Amino acid sequence: MDKPVSSSALVGQGVLRGLNLRQEEVERTLLMFLVYTLASVGLIWLELSTVGLFLDEYGADKLPWIYIASAGMGSGLGFVYSSLQKVFPMRRAIVIIFVIMAIPLFLFRLGIGLSDVKILGLSVQFITLFLMWLWVEACYVLNDLNNSITANQLFNIREIKRTYPIISSGFLVAGVISGFSLPLLLRVVGLNNVTLISGVMVLLAAGILFYLSQRYGQSFPDSTRWVPEDEEQEFSTRNLKGPVLGYVIPLVSFFVLAEALYVLVDFQFFSQLEFQNDTTGASGIVSFLGVFEGILSVSQVLTQWFGSSRLVERTGVFVTAIVLPVGVILLGTFSLIGGITGMFSVFVGFVILRFLDELFHYTLIETTGAVLFQPLPDHVRSDIQSMVNGVFEPMSTGVTGVLILITLWLTRVILPNSTLTELQSQQGLVFVGLIVLMALVWLFVVWLIRAQYVSLLVRSAERGRLSVSDIDMPQLKRNVVETLKKPGEEADKRSCIELLSQLDAKNVGETLVPLLSSLAPGLQRQSLEIMLNHPNPAYLEEIRAFTQKPLPPEVLALALRYLWLTETSPDIEQLRPYLQNKVDPVVRGTAAALILRRGDREQKAVATNTIRRMITSHQERERVMGVRALGEADYLQGLRLYLNDLLQDESLRVRCALLDVIASTHLEEYYPSLMKALSYRSTRDTALQALVRLGNEAIPLLVQQASDIYKPDLVRLQAWTALGEIATTEALDTLISELMISWGTTRRNILRILLKIPQDAGIEGVLDRVGRTGVEVLIEQELTFIGQIYAALLDLSLEKPILSDSEDSDTFDPFDPGVPDLQAPQQLLKRALEGLEVDAVDRCFLLMKFLYPHSSIQAASFNIQSNSSSNVARGLEILDNVVDIANKRALISILDQHSKLEKLDNLSDLVSYHPLKPSDRLRRLLEFRHFLSDWALACCFHLASSARWSLTAEQALMCLRHPTGFVREAVLAYLKIASQRALIELLPMLQNDPDRLVAAQVEEFMVQLGVK
Repeated sequence: MDKPVSSSALVGQGVLRGLNLRQEEVERTLLMFLVYTLASVGLIWLELSTVGLFLDEYGADKLPWIYIASAGMGSGLGFVYSSLQKVFPMRRAIVIIFVIMAIPLFLFRLGIGLSDVKILGLSVQFITLFLMWLWVEACYVLNDLNNSITANQLFNIREIKRTYPIISSGFLVAGVISGFSLPLLLRVVGLNNVTLISGVMVLLAAGILFYLSQRYGQSFPDSTRWVPEDEEQEFSTRNLKGPVLGYVIPLVSFFVLAEALYVLVDFQFFSQLEFQNDTTGASGIVSFLGVFEGILSVSQVLTQWFGSSRLVERTGVFVTAIVLPVGVILLGTFSLIGGITGMFSVFVGFVILRFLDELFHYTLIETTGAVLFQPLPDHVRSDIQSMVNGVFEPMSTGVTGVLILITLWLTRVILPNSTLTELQSQQGLVFVGLIVLMALVWLFVVWLIRAQYVSLLVRSAERGRLSVSDIDMPQLKRNVVETLKKPGEEADKRSCIELLSQLDAKNVGETLVPLLSSLAPGLQRQSLEIMLNHPNPAYLEEIRAFTQKPLPPEVLALALRYLWLTETSPDIEQLRPYLQNKVDPVVRGTAAALILRRGDREQKAVATNTIRRMITSHQERERVMGVRALGEADYLQGLRLYLNDLLQDESLRVRCALLDVIASTHLEEYYPSLMKALSYRSTRDTALQALVRLGNEAIPLLVQQASDIYKPDLVRLQAWTALGEIATTEALDTLISELMISWGTTRRNILRILLKIPQDAGIEGVLDRVGRTGVEVLIEQELTFIGQIYAALLDLSLEKPILSDSEDSDTFDPFDPGVPDLQAPQQLLKRALEGLEVDAVDRCFLLMKFLYPHSSIQAASFNIQSNSSSNVARGLEILDNVVDIANKRALISILDQHSKLEKLDNLSDLVSYHPLKPSDRLRRLLEFRHFLSDWALACCFHLASSARWSLTAEQALMCLRHPTGFVREAVLAYLKIASQRALIELLPMLQNDPDRLVAAQVEEFMVQLGVK
């Protein structure tokens, strides 16, 4: 009896569903969230205290130098980070980088307050605060980079889509905590000691990260990064041309301008803050910043969790992308007017502007940024993202710092006699104007991106890697309309229609109906076929007007079907003129089928007579179209008599059309004909599609066919393929259930079918039903089987003589002329076992594709199969960096160029190896006969008969029932030598064996042994 589920467990499951997490991901996700939060709290405390101390002592006019220097600092630390990964394993590097971040925070405390001590004319306190600000900016980059890399190691590509939004929100939560707690912290430890507390927080995060690296050690590669120097591919060598280059330039500009605008707002915010807080000092500035940061972070968390994704979904990526620049333009213009007229202080405008920029920069821009990279080809996307984040954005910060210095110098030159207050006020207005101008340029860049966006999306769709969430649907529809209206290749227009149908099938008529009359016949047919999947009565009048124009028969037939299947109260009499013999058979058959479906008794009788004449016609086209009409009709009572004759029709097209009719009309008594057609090459594809159309109704038939071991492998494969194409929940359940209990060729076929199901439905289905743990169990099974193969190869090796099972085995001499030659059967078995190893490794790679990016696993497999040692090393390096299963070391050892004994030693956790005599090892191997291939099984019996080794009666009898003829043949050959008495009893029962070679062998043995 099943135990009842507790209420706490139900609540826990509900929370996990709400967070979109799986149980096995919870611990890693929460620990990473804690790491990100603790480190970010410490850095935000440090940043706000540094800002307060710096502005109070030295003013905001030094900030441009910080912006310039931070660009170099960020690039330098990025180089240090990369170097650490070459010196230390990644599990150590991620912890060391946090320790490196924390150490200077304790040292900075020594320099605070030493304003009287000077080095090269600069006070130690100024140098310390300058370095503190630089270090804060660099630490933010390192913190984000370190957490991102660690998360990528701990989670595979599918897990990280669910977990990283929660992990990354740690920074926003840290803003809330640090902002509201900073005033209290200042009272407790004082402003000068905040740097020490910040260092402690970063070290706490490092401690948790160290635990993570130990707890999930398999997620991190042991080796350091390795890429051959002669094969390093730099971004500068990428050959970007045409539409891709036209998209990349404005895309990079988008992020550069976003960063430049952020720096300008940041500078003026602190300048105005310094100007407004001359009397309150550093503590007042820091307290204000703490409260400001707290309110801002609460707003960011709410926006990120509840607003960003919904806004993108409802308005599109480009509307979302322009929210910030449009807001900056409006608010900047408002602030400019207020500052010029004196209605309100520029400081108020910059506080709101800073709030707006921070709020949307880290929510909406971050959300849309990932989507904007989607149209880029896979081979350049990651390089461009790295260049944007690691080079162009820091460079933009430095260039903006130079621009600020130039602007400050120019205002001083233009206004030499102004007081400090007047100069700061005028500079504020100048920067507001500069910010508004830059926001206008940013809007223009968004327009440029939008112009290229959909054309690249079409190319991406052809590569099969798009989903609805990746695109801006309103823009896509506008672009499709423009493409279809303009002169151009029909293939390009067909691709646009196909893309639209994949991403918005239910509303496709909204775009296509107004264009039908202007399209070529092929495109008209494609459009109507797509619209028939989701007919909408709103377009009836347009389609009815369309049918009044001269149309090709195929197009007219589709339009008529749309009209009379969509109309709620159709006038069927209007279809009668289409039943005349002079009408093309395509239109005539369609009209007759529609009347059979929706007409009265008299109308159905007329339509039945029309179809009867068509299916009994001597013309093949008439019969084909008549049979197709049967598939569209609901009423077949008077025409069923002809179905048996049509199944035997001399025309293959007629027989194939009838298979479609059986599926579309659910004629259960003819389902065996569908299954039979699946066995013939000429009708296989049509039968497969007909079974797919039956959906869940066909599942029992397909399972019976696929599970029948006496059916040919190709026929069984077609049955599994049909289940994969049905792809319903029930079909996936069936495939996954069979996957867990199948082996060999069947398991490999099911894995490939599941991987090919569109939109990763097969992959997600496996992970939802058996989880990551279930996939790892399957990989362990394969590794265990490989271990048994190695044990057999070692004990049956050609490198040592095979021991005899006779009593005088100690004196066995393989070179004695009386000893049978065992080299040939042993070599055959050896090659068969090595083939099984290759198959098992192939299944391991297929299973890994359920957990890791397809491209990475494919690249590793391709390189490991190479004969080049450098390529093999590269493939192993890919696996070492991507795979994080518990038995990763054993898997890599199997693929590496080690001896069989070394590989078996690395599999000791799964396989306990003890050397056995060859005959014992062969009997042990036959205990795994269900996992052996047919040929390997036959080779076992050939070797046993050649060496005169005894096998168990159960092994012989079970294999004598094997569905493969040459296995039964090998067993009979063994029995002739091992037990003729048992063979004599069995031969009469094997006389009618379906395999002619086995039957001939039985007859020969009966003659030799005198069996009647």
